Amino acid sequence: MANFVEVGKTSELQDGIMKEVLAQGHEILLLRMGDKYYAADNRCPHLGGKLSRGKLEGTVVTCPRHGSQFDLTDGRLVRWVSGSGLISKLSKALKSPRPLTIYNTKVEGDKIRIEI
Repeated sequence: MANFVEVGKTSELQDGIMKEVLAQGHEILLLRMGDKYYAADNRCPHLGGKLSRGKLEGTVVTCPRHGSQFDLTDGRLVRWVSGSGLISKLSKALKSPRPLTIYNTKVEGDKIRIEI
């Protein structure tokens, strides 16, 4: 059965800045946008790039390895592997496009909790 675990405090998370945290053995990417909090796997489902080291535009994160993009609000795949040519075709062939796993979040007082 899933339960909510604390992953940080609201005061520790700056608006629009991604942060990597550990929760029960999972690498989690946390994001605060205004008064909303988002949590997702920190590893790209393509080849495991750390998304917290990627580029953020609004709620869309770009993997620093191969440019795959995901919307952190729902895990939706925006783009699977950027680029063209042989390397891009091989990268796309290695792994099928998949959405990013996201986690339900809630705030209790100053505690940020995610459902694992």
